[in-house]
Amino acid sequence: MRWTEAEIGDQGGRTFLVTGANSGLGFEMTRALLAKGARVIMAVRSETKGRAALAALPGRERAELRIVDLADLDTVRRLADDLRRAGAAIDVLVNNAGVMMPPRTLSAQGHELQFAANHLGHFALTGLLLDLVGDRVVTVSSSLHRSGSIHYDDLDGAKGYAPGKYYSQSKFANVLFGLELDRRLRAAGSPVRSVLAHPGYSATNLQTSGPTGVLKALMRVGNAVMAQPAARGALNQLYAAVDPRAEGGQFIGPDGMRESRGWPTVVEPVGTATDPADAQRLWTLSEQLTGVQFEVARSR
Repeated sequence: MRWTEAEIGDQGGRTFLVTGANSGLGFEMTRALLAKGARVIMAVRSETKGRAALAALPGRERAELRIVDLADLDTVRRLADDLRRAGAAIDVLVNNAGVMMPPRTLSAQGHELQFAANHLGHFALTGLLLDLVGDRVVTVSSSLHRSGSIHYDDLDGAKGYAPGKYYSQSKFANVLFGLELDRRLRAAGSPVRSVLAHPGYSATNLQTSGPTGVLKALMRVGNAVMAQPAARGALNQLYAAVDPRAEGGQFIGPDGMRESRGWPTVVEPVGTATDPADAQRLWTLSEQLTGVQFEVARSR
């Protein structure tokens, strides 16, 4: 079955928090959710770009901007505190924002940028808001998680940084996190689901805003020649976020060749990402690095 935006039911009265909502997959997801009546909290790094995106969205009266830099844990805590003060209730948290293959850069807290923004920021945000979430947490990974592992002896890339290697590390971390969150939610008897998604090869500015030099040029060519539109790639996380059939612990990705394009279906993560012991090790490390302790409740 070809699952499209037409399959999305009425989302009136439901609130979604989407990180990285001003461009690419996050923008397309926000557009689709607003079209179905949802309220969307657009968590973005740049207020200027966020306001430009908001102005382009039909239904923008049901959207609100919140500013956060997922690579800076201080701003993650500030966002969570602001939402609590506002009395927010979130049906679905979508951990979508990311950076891809920049030169080696350290975050405000001294962590490798991709690991900080793609994993640690979302880990912290989820932990700080989990008791406000009523339905699901969707974490967006990548098919490139398949070549990833956690470099515990060189987490910040000081010894052997390579842009693609550390991007894969961050996306592998997303899968370890999403599956471990599912285990913990199930063990607690929580009604909240942790679902994973990846967009296949989709044309967004992610591929060109991080890389530099030859890599950036190659990414531009790939986007033009091989990638599917961002709206198609966003269907996978939309399915994970709204379809009643999406179950905790599932990974949703494209059904086409090597999961690079196509329509949403249940896919399998790489086997090493399903190891509970490695997930527990990363979880403990992430708590230490973020200072965020999860409390998984049985009900809201």
